[in-house]
Amino acid sequence: MNDTPLLQVEGLSKRFGRIAACDDIGFDLHDGEVLGIVGESGSGKTTLLRCLSALIAPDRGTVRYRMRDGSRRDVFALSEPERRLLMRTDWGFVHQNPRDGLRAHVSAGANVAERLMAVGARHYGEIRERATDWLARVEVDTARIDDAPRTFSGGMQQRVQIARNLVTHPRLVFMDEPTGGLDVSVQARLLDLLRGLTADLGLSAVIVTHDLAVARLLSHRLMVMRGGQVVEAGLTDQVLDDPQHPYTQLLVNSVLQP
Repeated sequence: MNDTPLLQVEGLSKRFGRIAACDDIGFDLHDGEVLGIVGESGSGKTTLLRCLSALIAPDRGTVRYRMRDGSRRDVFALSEPERRLLMRTDWGFVHQNPRDGLRAHVSAGANVAERLMAVGARHYGEIRERATDWLARVEVDTARIDDAPRTFSGGMQQRVQIARNLVTHPRLVFMDEPTGGLDVSVQARLLDLLRGLTADLGLSAVIVTHDLAVARLLSHRLMVMRGGQVVEAGLTDQVLDDPQHPYTQLLVNSVLQP
């Protein structure tokens, strides 16, 4: 394993008017590591995720990514074509609402295939075979490869979105409330799938969630945000089993309340 962080964040800050959505945030993320970010609505966790994934630019700070050639590049110093290529190859982004990450009017298979074609795949048979394989890996009935995502349930749409993101074997995946809005039984099965895929593929991931159970199941390390600041960070079990900051204690206790 490379000792150099895959992602290195320093002094990241973002304001919206008078509101500091992110205030001087820094951390390292290593190969195969899953970082959970938790906090109440308005804590800044989604803004942080959008800055990390270059969907919005921070006001200050740097996000450095270790490229496949070993060079460390400031994400916001990349050219637009370089950034788009990174998002299609080395990065994935799983949205809370799968419709934000899928094209509704093309088939499930075509949604997966599009990402392959974006990185140069051209052989129809091979593309379809890889799309079929990935739909099977996320437990979508491959007989439905030609069905449009709108005909699937929310849980199945989320699985198609995951397949679309992982088909190019990214090294880093951003997830924004990946099981939010799903019923408990569907959520549990999807969490098991995500945990298995991140482990089997050695993925690094940053997962935003308000659900501490999701954070415990999926993440190795945890950051707790409040008012745009990280108030506590550490190993996930350590933070949740022995919270030190009063706000973290409040979050944990609120889950434990009958």
